[in-house]
Amino acid sequence: MAASTETADVSVSALRKHYGEVKAVDGVDLDIARGEFFTMLGPSGSGKTTTLRMIAGFERPDGGVIRLQGQDVSSLPPFDRDVNTVFQDYALFPHMTVQQNVEYGLRVKKVPKAERRKRAVEALRMVRLDGYGERKPGQLSGGQRQRVALARAIVNRPKALLLDEPLGALDLKLRQELQIELKQIQQELGLTFVYVTHDQEEALTMSDRIAVFNEGKIEQIGTPAEMYEHPRTEFVAGFIGTSNVLERDGRRFTVRPEKIRVLEGNGEGEPGIVRAAVYLGAATRFVVALDRGGELVALQQNLEVSSSDVRAMEGKRVRLAWSPDVEFVIKEGM
Repeated sequence: MAASTETADVSVSALRKHYGEVKAVDGVDLDIARGEFFTMLGPSGSGKTTTLRMIAGFERPDGGVIRLQGQDVSSLPPFDRDVNTVFQDYALFPHMTVQQNVEYGLRVKKVPKAERRKRAVEALRMVRLDGYGERKPGQLSGGQRQRVALARAIVNRPKALLLDEPLGALDLKLRQELQIELKQIQQELGLTFVYVTHDQEEALTMSDRIAVFNEGKIEQIGTPAEMYEHPRTEFVAGFIGTSNVLERDGRRFTVRPEKIRVLEGNGEGEPGIVRAAVYLGAATRFVVALDRGGELVALQQNLEVSSSDVRAMEGKRVRLAWSPDVEFVIKEGM
């Protein structure tokens, strides 16, 4: 869901930040709708975290405007912006209980004690930590500490919640569990989430829309399905999932590996030899050296195939076929 500048919870226009000769953020425009889970995705050094830090007020932009619900906050310090930030390292006070950590921001704002306690208990319930209020952070797992950090942020009821790689320190299984929980919490709250990650699967799992950053600029903005199925540039095609880039008849286009069928025998399709067949359990990844030059990667579900059958495919001649409907023309840059 796109948002106009007038209705956006978070809006940035012509945002710039340079460090010497390095253009960390180079003219970024974003409009993030109220209640949207918006993810800024990109490799290290692409500008996504610097953009988030400027929205939070931790970095001063060299140019451009930042608005929260229409108010220009570009020159305001962090404590005067109605946003909260959740970091990867939790930033909890170790000497305080969980309840005290969650209440801390409300105490600074001089919210009455009874109201503080009520709101903190509700925030802990939302992050599935009922009954943990009297524990210290040191008594919790990494996933539980991250939930406390989230509760401490949402208890302030900010206009937007900014999340900087919050799950990056967790193991894969826990990270996948919390991805689903984070999305559920965001939907329950109806709060605007602005999320930074370099993890493509994380972005596809949780986001309403994604902005892919590259070298300080945005390559493409769209829904997860749009970004995966219709990448506009070669960078987006390669960064979100695996993609094959081909040139045929003067066209440059991409085809996803799972859209390609691996066929044996004579017939239509791109002929080649299987250079590698990698058994992945539910699927097999084939790397095929084409007769006309270059390689294509194909992904095929293992419906009735064992690992020994897969290894026997290496060195065999095959044909690769796909529908023209799954070809998407791309550009080298925006």
